[in-house]
Amino acid sequence: MTATAVTRIGSLVTNDPGLGSGPLGLVEDATLVFEDERVVWAGPAAGAPDADTSYDAGGRAVVPGFVDSHSHLVFAGDRTEEFNARMSGRPYSAGGIRTTVEATRAASDEELSANLRRYVAEMRAQGTTTLETKSGYGLTPDQEARALRVAAEHADEVTYLGAHIVAPEYVDDPAGYVAQVTGPMLDACAPYARWIDVFCEEGAFDGDQARAILTAGQARGLKPRVHANQLSFGPGVRLAVELGAASADHCTHLTGSDVDALAEGETVATLLPGCEFSTRAVYPDARRLLDAGVTVALSTDCNPGSSFTSSMPFCVAVAVREMGMTPDEAVWSATAGGARALRREDVGRLAPGAYADLALLDAPSHVHLAYRPGVPLVRAVWRRGELIG
Repeated sequence: MTATAVTRIGSLVTNDPGLGSGPLGLVEDATLVFEDERVVWAGPAAGAPDADTSYDAGGRAVVPGFVDSHSHLVFAGDRTEEFNARMSGRPYSAGGIRTTVEATRAASDEELSANLRRYVAEMRAQGTTTLETKSGYGLTPDQEARALRVAAEHADEVTYLGAHIVAPEYVDDPAGYVAQVTGPMLDACAPYARWIDVFCEEGAFDGDQARAILTAGQARGLKPRVHANQLSFGPGVRLAVELGAASADHCTHLTGSDVDALAEGETVATLLPGCEFSTRAVYPDARRLLDAGVTVALSTDCNPGSSFTSSMPFCVAVAVREMGMTPDEAVWSATAGGARALRREDVGRLAPGAYADLALLDAPSHVHLAYRPGVPLVRAVWRRGELIG
């Protein structure tokens, strides 16, 4: 195996408190060494082992590659007109998804794959090294299975989201659509996914429907995650905790019992600030969750309707400015928090045994991700030990 050292790191975020200071495990004047795909050493430069090759970080900061644990990248078309209307005063609702369903169904496999490659490349260039993406714009057994096959070619984690909205053909028969999602569609999709998700929200699926869908997926070996409490108060968060979901995503409208449930359970609260930014909605109260002891992740929710951004640095900056997070908390949530939301221990940190997934910032500190919003600070990216940009 070939060992590579990244030397002269001004500030290294390891996310391992055993390696450095604070929850970020911060090491100043650091070196990181990896062999092939895995980190073998991280710490002060003075104690670093020899390596076969080296890369001079020039005093810049290094952070773990971002873990984007919630995105919707298998789609065609865009919703520019909807966004323009919303910025002119029309409120956001789940109904706009149908526009993307129509365009996605009409697209070829090659078109969907090309679009997905484009958005993954955008993410990689901005420091994202692990990403999850979902189906949800096909809403028939064949279309949803096709979306998952395409997703599996490019994404690290794949989620079956047949329960995004009720398909247009079933608008007058939601029970029939739930039977489709838990029957033929699940049969077609289960082989291609690790996760099952449901949009538990007014205008999409209520608590009873969401429970039926998620438990059917669990019976087929899929692990649950939930779009919960985005547009209104509802049962999504408590259902996620009850079923042991890896994450409850959005968490914008929370009661005290919702927060208590998250604090007492293992479910991660995944916050998606790009969505509120793009819909002019109220932001989730990250401070409330963190102070209650809830594990928080940040993600882009990249999708054509409500959050058309692929930038995790942007989400970090918005979370700090609008959601009450400190820069340290936001960076942790965008890396280690995302890994927790995917129940992964091999990403989101830079410690021995983890994948060598890292981003070199053109800045002396990770704080610059929030301090300099909108500036392209990611200078270089390694994924599994390979320099990819």
